[in-house]
Amino acid sequence: MLLVTGATGYIGRHLVARLVAQGERPRCLVRNPKSAANVLPADRVEFVQGDTTQAAALQAAVAGVDTIIHAAFVTADRKALSSNFYQETNVQGTANLIAAAKTAGVQRVIEISGLGTKPDKEGSYMEGRYQAEKMLIDSGLNWTIIRPSVLFGKGAPFVTGLTSLLRAAPVVPLIGGGKTMFQPIYVEDVVTVIVKVLESPDTTNRQIYTIGGPEYYSFTQIFDLLLKTMGKSRPKVYAPTPLVAIGAAVMEAVLPKPPLTKAAMTLFSFDNTTDLDSVQRDFGFTPVSFKQYLQENGV
Repeated sequence: MLLVTGATGYIGRHLVARLVAQGERPRCLVRNPKSAANVLPADRVEFVQGDTTQAAALQAAVAGVDTIIHAAFVTADRKALSSNFYQETNVQGTANLIAAAKTAGVQRVIEISGLGTKPDKEGSYMEGRYQAEKMLIDSGLNWTIIRPSVLFGKGAPFVTGLTSLLRAAPVVPLIGGGKTMFQPIYVEDVVTVIVKVLESPDTTNRQIYTIGGPEYYSFTQIFDLLLKTMGKSRPKVYAPTPLVAIGAAVMEAVLPKPPLTKAAMTLFSFDNTTDLDSVQRDFGFTPVSFKQYLQENGV
């Protein structure tokens, strides 16, 4: 039995669709089965109501499960609704899941993390993701951690946030000068990587896979590609990172779904890249090009 947490999230729902297409019937941990049925094939999955922050609900979720794909994380595009918003799900939720998995005799946990995950100041978004990884590594369970770069695909939060910004803003704010590098990867390619890890006969392979697309792009180049795809033009202005961080804080305060959050600003503190051949080397296929995807599918 396979359990997917975060099944209605961006990666989760693409993963569940792939698993179902392959004849699997995954168990999905969801807060609201009725709402989940709007985005997941309810007749071909098993719903367990609850979430990772509810330790009691996890007992039923993990019963009889041999593998967990843990994708139930609050991502950086979501604004913080409280002082411990990210910690509650990303840290305590992971701790609860690991404890339940150990009690139930789960054989393996595959955790979906993010490229560049590293220690950070206490209580921060990045520190929470780092702690989630560290708890799994130290758990004694068999584990695999997958760290994708920023995602693209229909409805991808990173691209959606930027296109929303481009539609609303009279100028393009080049955060930190627009020099930060990214390596966008197609969501379906991330799903393929997860499935290949899932199908690996070596369940004891405790390894971190850092993956990205086949090309590097500066933040400026990403904006240029999006503007071209949208048929728009905008003047570009240098935007000092501290000033943009203030703007992100203001947008969080007044908008329900801000195009840029304080947590997302973490992505501009380092180049969000890995080896260009990371997917080909470790999984034997070449991922889709961001530029080609936009040419063929638009934003």
